[in-house]
Amino acid sequence: MAQDTGIKYNLTVVNEFFLLGFQGSQCFRIFLFCLLLIVYFGTIFGNLLIITLVSTSQNLHTPMYFFISQLSISDILLTTDIAPNMFHILLNDGATISFVTCIAQFCFFGAMEASECFLLTVMSYDRYVAICNPLRYTSIMTNNNCMKLAIVSWLLGLIVLLLDTVTISTLLFCASNIIDHFFCDILPLLDIACSGTFIVQIESFVLSVPAIFTPTSIIIYSYTNIVLAILRIPSNLGKKKAFSTCSSHLTVVCVYYWTIFSVYVVPTKRKTMTISKVLSLLYTVFTPMINPMIYSFRNKDIKKAASRAGLAIGQFWQMPEGPVAVVGRLIR
Repeated sequence: MAQDTGIKYNLTVVNEFFLLGFQGSQCFRIFLFCLLLIVYFGTIFGNLLIITLVSTSQNLHTPMYFFISQLSISDILLTTDIAPNMFHILLNDGATISFVTCIAQFCFFGAMEASECFLLTVMSYDRYVAICNPLRYTSIMTNNNCMKLAIVSWLLGLIVLLLDTVTISTLLFCASNIIDHFFCDILPLLDIACSGTFIVQIESFVLSVPAIFTPTSIIIYSYTNIVLAILRIPSNLGKKKAFSTCSSHLTVVCVYYWTIFSVYVVPTKRKTMTISKVLSLLYTVFTPMINPMIYSFRNKDIKKAASRAGLAIGQFWQMPEGPVAVVGRLIR
């Protein structure tokens, strides 16, 4: 019923959209809802754990872990922008969203995606300095410089997508308001726009240079020099130790950019809408959960910090004035 009432006459300007989400039987949608809900809570817990450990553990007060915590903040904001409305869509087999809310969701989503690109680039530069210029590392990656790099990453993400969002908000939607997606993304919006989209497409391509291609080039350049520097290390143990300091970040970069390029760079005519939705689901919901897992499982420092935090919590519960004792007194 909602889909039928969502169709507008050609001369009627659309002021709300109908998101189809993932079409299928009720059992399929409930299964997908439960799966994605578990993933969402795992994302929040994992990234909050990373942020807490980096904030409270002295041995994690280094530039690398500072940027990892910034990446975790971005992951939490990104998945929280997408997941709640996605759950609503799954439970109701589609849902309406106002034009303003749709544009706001796209703006926030785009800002987080662009900021994450810049943060990953800064992290690759950090590893480049640590391995290729170790003697100058402490003088280059100071606390002040790290804070500046993080702020610039966030601001650039906001600026790049703000320009794109302003242009998209001026488009007219009058033929149909049905979006075959689970959130407001630029490609589905352009598909249903009834005004000219050439300017938006040109602007998106121009903005993709500083937002995607430039960071990608910097990352490739950094890791090319990192690999060459590692190969020059005489001992195998030294090579293994050097590579272990950047393997987690390289894994995150590969997963993230593979999904981004699959959705936005590979021609859309070669992909069905279902494949596009699955790829979008990977980098909006699953990748934010995978990132803390990669950094946790492949990083000894974070493992040690988590173990110490767990031990401290256990000791607190066993203290005479701990929660167990308090609850015991209340019961008595």
